[in-house]
Amino acid sequence: MFYRRKFYTVKSDFVEEINNHFNKTNLPNQLKHGARLVGRWMKDNGNNTYEIFAIWEYDSYDDYIEIESNVRSDMPHVQRVKDWYEKNGGKDYILDNYILEVRNEALESTVK
Repeated sequence: MFYRRKFYTVKSDFVEEINNHFNKTNLPNQLKHGARLVGRWMKDNGNNTYEIFAIWEYDSYDDYIEIESNVRSDMPHVQRVKDWYEKNGGKDYILDNYILEVRNEALESTVK
């Protein structure tokens, strides 16, 4: 199995918007192409930001690469994402003002 964590630091006033975007746009497309969501959580940092992260499971790293390629080449999905950015002021505006950090990390098990 291969696991990854997608992590965001988001300003508090954008949390509802990004969670709606995840549930309506990103989650359905990931599931459509074979990704499996373990869970998605958020934590109030107490400084007007939240950590939001999801853990995803794949059969292998190669499967992850294939699924991500399919997600990124799904043109109706790509257009929905572009439309969402534009509706909220544009990608640069969102990344400058609302989403302060984004990380995509492989996770390694410590269980033998």
